[in-house]
Amino acid sequence: MAKIIHYRNKCIGCNSCVEQAPSRWSISDEDGKSDLKGSIQKKEVYIAEISVDEIEENKRAAKDCPVSIIKVID
Repeated sequence: MAKIIHYRNKCIGCNSCVEQAPSRWSISDEDGKSDLKGSIQKKEVYIAEISVDEIEENKRAAKDCPVSIIKVID
């Protein structure tokens, strides 16, 4: 199964991940940073398993991220 790794503490809240994959990303009302929906926190990173159907849109989100804090492993 594919995974997304998100280094949330480095997020600048630009919203590009939400624009590319809104089913998996949202912006927090609390701090303005992106939240990876369905993820679990492991130390400083958030990890979510994703389906094959979600890989391409999340790769676009990773590519568009200006601070390169999203990794998709398929």
